[in-house]
Amino acid sequence: MSERFLSHSSVQHVTACLARADHPHQVIALEDTARSAEEAAAGLGVETGAIVKTLMFVTGEAEDPVMALVAGDRQCDVKALASLTGSGAPCRRPDAARVKAATGYAIGGVSPIGLPDDVPVFMDSSLFRFETVWSAAGHPHCVFQASPAALQQLCGASLCDDIGVSS
Repeated sequence: MSERFLSHSSVQHVTACLARADHPHQVIALEDTARSAEEAAAGLGVETGAIVKTLMFVTGEAEDPVMALVAGDRQCDVKALASLTGSGAPCRRPDAARVKAATGYAIGGVSPIGLPDDVPVFMDSSLFRFETVWSAAGHPHCVFQASPAALQQLCGASLCDDIGVSS
């Protein structure tokens, strides 16, 4: 039954991006939703910290998008993230329509890969505590696994020590 989620266009986009990168792991569909890090961790039988929260923020009057990849057991330090953007403007969370317009993904399934090239991605270095991390794959029921180093490469992410703070 969960296999039906794999045919969604956003999941197919993630699948194609993984294939182009010769990523060794496939997108998998979970029976239960993975909308939150806790739900994903429970469905996969892994620690919450091994779940990648892909969070979009906007900055400046133009509401330029910026992505933060944060361990599931951490919160994003938005002040630290804002300092990394170099815009001098604070980061804030956009509404669901803005997330979809900027990423092509709906909230709950925002994948860190397959994003537009002009969207900067910052990755929480605490994800490197884990051999394998799990990220959303375009749908609230779909995820893929990667090593933190492979995920960083797939996303073109800048590694940051200070954006993920203990919750």
